[in-house]
Amino acid sequence: MKSSSLFIAALIMVGASVAAFGKEEPAKGLAVVPVKGTEVFKVIYKAENAGKVKINVYSATSQVVFTETYNVAEGFILPLNFSGLQSGDYTVEIVDATGKKTETVSFNPYKTAKNVHISKVGTEAGKYIVAIANAANEEITVKIYDVNNNLVHVESKTIAGDFAQVYTVKNIVGPITFSVTDKSGSTKTARF
Repeated sequence: MKSSSLFIAALIMVGASVAAFGKEEPAKGLAVVPVKGTEVFKVIYKAENAGKVKINVYSATSQVVFTETYNVAEGFILPLNFSGLQSGDYTVEIVDATGKKTETVSFNPYKTAKNVHISKVGTEAGKYIVAIANAANEEITVKIYDVNNNLVHVESKTIAGDFAQVYTVKNIVGPITFSVTDKSGSTKTARF
């Protein structure tokens, strides 16, 4: 009963956050949430009926990297450890008596990117700067997450030499997290 209450609270929080940012609604009965600062994602599943449930995790090339079948009465919260996997997008699929539910997650192993500086711009509300000291061409990805770890902005760009950009973040209540990833998969994060 306690896990059922936790699941319902997590789904309400995820649903409200998604609605607030205009993203597509997640699959009903399934949520996949990253555990900040780790290589673990929590799979939160609510069963409509008791029975067998199969969980599959696929790489971007549709290769199965994990599969397991469980007998489930109400649902579960399952940690999936992605350590040792390549950076990239993965699809988490739940197959139950009602069909398939999927969520796609982006995984980047926690490595610190060098020569990256992320900070708030003075006392100006909602303004942040990302600066990178770089001697060659490099592809970077900048992601911004809200307080609930929902992705609210993502962009990839190729930079040549030193780089700096000011980001203005509006209409987000609570702390935000910036994540800057370089071509090697190294990431620097900062929470404000």
